[in-house]
Amino acid sequence: MTIKKILIANRGEIACRVIRTARKMGIATVAVYSDADREAMHVKLADEAVHIGPTPSAQSYLVIDKIIEATRRTGADAVHPGYGFLSENRAFAERMEQENLTFIGPPVGAIDAMGDKITSKKLAARANVSTVPGYMGLIADADEAAKISGEIGYPVMIKASAGGGGKGMRIAWNEAEAREGFQSSKNEAKNSFGDDRIFIEKFVDQPRHIEIQVLGDKHGNVIYLGERECSIQRRNQKVIEEAPSSFLDETTRRAMGEQAVALAKAVGYHSAGTVEFIVDGNRKFYFLEMNTRLQVEHPVTELVTGVDLVEEMIRVANSERLSLTQADVKLKGWAIESRLYAEDPYRSFLPSIGRLTRYRPPQEGFLPDGTITRNDTGVFEGGEISMYYDPMIAKLCTWAPTRSAAIEAMGRALDDFQVEGIGHNLPFLSAVMGHPRFHSGNITTAFIAEEWPEGFQGVEPDEDQARMLAAVAAFAHLTDETRKAGILGALANHPRKLGSTCVVAAGKHSWTIGATLSEGRLTVDFENDVSMEVSSNWRPGDEHGRFLVNGQSLGIKLAKASTGWRLRFRGVDLVHRVMTPRVYELSQFMPVKQAADTSKQLICPMPGVITQVLVKAGDTVQAGQALATVEAMKMENVLKAERKAVVKMVKAAPGQSLAVDEVIMEFE
Repeated sequence: MTIKKILIANRGEIACRVIRTARKMGIATVAVYSDADREAMHVKLADEAVHIGPTPSAQSYLVIDKIIEATRRTGADAVHPGYGFLSENRAFAERMEQENLTFIGPPVGAIDAMGDKITSKKLAARANVSTVPGYMGLIADADEAAKISGEIGYPVMIKASAGGGGKGMRIAWNEAEAREGFQSSKNEAKNSFGDDRIFIEKFVDQPRHIEIQVLGDKHGNVIYLGERECSIQRRNQKVIEEAPSSFLDETTRRAMGEQAVALAKAVGYHSAGTVEFIVDGNRKFYFLEMNTRLQVEHPVTELVTGVDLVEEMIRVANSERLSLTQADVKLKGWAIESRLYAEDPYRSFLPSIGRLTRYRPPQEGFLPDGTITRNDTGVFEGGEISMYYDPMIAKLCTWAPTRSAAIEAMGRALDDFQVEGIGHNLPFLSAVMGHPRFHSGNITTAFIAEEWPEGFQGVEPDEDQARMLAAVAAFAHLTDETRKAGILGALANHPRKLGSTCVVAAGKHSWTIGATLSEGRLTVDFENDVSMEVSSNWRPGDEHGRFLVNGQSLGIKLAKASTGWRLRFRGVDLVHRVMTPRVYELSQFMPVKQAADTSKQLICPMPGVITQVLVKAGDTVQAGQALATVEAMKMENVLKAERKAVVKMVKAAPGQSLAVDEVIMEFE
């Protein structure tokens, strides 16, 4: 049987990704969509689209009968599940067989065995795969969870058996956290996967998260396509991935790959899958889980191997043999993926929703410097980011011959990526790319927590960066002044001069400069005989520009602010004021606006739905006590008291949708 039409039982960027490969192979595609996704990109890209229900995924994307009905209506003969939703659902795969539909994924038995983390660990141990110590049995309640955690020894990792993507996962360092984490993990697991079973295992300190990509066909052939380093994580959610890992040597890579293949063969695996390991500082590795689906981070493997994993999945589902053997697999160059999320890094990465008023990805494809840029996305300018689905906006990938070149290419791509209208983590991704520890490759899954223990507050530019940005601000200011003079007819083709009395101030830096702009080239004279030349084709009104500063090319986002020019570059986000010395002198006496006092309020930190209110008016609460839970973008967030207080009034109820900064309760 030859696949002629594929229905993608998913949404967003992964649906778009599958559609692109299917189109390349000459296969027709069908999209499904909920109320919220009626105008989504995957709907526009597919050859056909079928509405499958209301916005909540539990009433649309997770309803098997609706997916089946969509295949009947369109005549689709195959289904690609993407990742998440029904991708690792045994009942869904079984239904495909019953309906005589081709499931573009692994066999039911492999999903059953490996999709369940408890069962998979037992099977891995029998297949002589190294596993992490833990308790694989079912856990009845928080009391039993605390008892088991104590026996294993803190810290422990509490996980949802059917989990993935960081959902239903908590680290507990003591008994109280084990009890609370157990209940939160159960709630998240039930909401995300319809399965609230939990298991507990030892948390390996200073770990790296490294996974092996496997690929098998229906003829018994299984290979591995190298590894991916996924250690840059926040709340167990991957943020940046790369292939290969800078930590592994060839001996460890081969050992991990061979164990991954052995496990896949033990369950009769075919299609694309990933075997995840945790690796300690001595390169000792332990099996974590097997994901019986395509991984979010699969593009970096494609970039270093040249293998289209989606195409291989389709060909395997079509009963074809793998197009390559283990000997054919060669890792070439280095690839990095940055996950662009609708999360505000300045507000503890809380979810952000709203309309994308500006969405301009960087140039894709082979670039003149020998690098490659790829952007997998499912959104477009003018579209909306909903609170109902995963907060991912795009996956930006770069490839280069070396790791350092790939990092630099990513830094430039992030500089050129324009996103406005919502909170997003672009500044944070840029900060990671510029971090010396990341450059060194000395990373663990604790990297983010260790380097930003108080949360991300932006990047403070070093002296050289600060001067370059000041020069760009002066360029923007003079270019704008020149434009105004031209409009008024006051410019007679002579250079505009600021002279030596101008001050540029930004953050903790300020300089007295002299500057001359002529024919798009600015000469800036700083104090101490430092000078810079700036040239650019940027014009007032452009929100992004590429500037040549002393021969160095910089991609900078600019916007006119009430007090100057807001410049964003490599995680730096500062307003640069350009003024006379007298104005600068007087500005030092301006009062600083004080933040509103919210110490007697519990405010909603993100747009979401209240799922629990755990206290009532008149209750005395202690510091650290859980007060309420908010669910947003499929994650459950527990809000706790910052100090001892008495609850004066509860203003929100379970089931209520709240906007960011709405008051949940007040204290006396």
